[in-house]
Amino acid sequence: MSMMVQAINNLRPMALWNLDGNTYEGLDWQDTNQTKPTEEEVNTEIARLQTEYDAKEYQRKRALEYPDFKDYLDGVVKSDQQQIQKYIDDCLAVKAKYPKP
Repeated sequence: MSMMVQAINNLRPMALWNLDGNTYEGLDWQDTNQTKPTEEEVNTEIARLQTEYDAKEYQRKRALEYPDFKDYLDGVVKSDQQQIQKYIDDCLAVKAKYPKP
């Protein structure tokens, strides 16, 4: 979902509209219960969404490198404390590589 679509949905939940392209000029407002958001409102919401997205970059990077949780579960089922600890250590290494801002 584009940020433009997400911004409009955030600003006017459940509103009826169509978007031709990905610019404000392509916004065809069809809702009779809610007013069309201004271009400034939409741009402000897009900027907020982008800031939120950028702030969570570390989460996206971590998700790509975390070990498979099946390794942890396998260690639990086998009562293999060494395997469990390796999983924990690997997770902590990823967290250290991509710390929270």
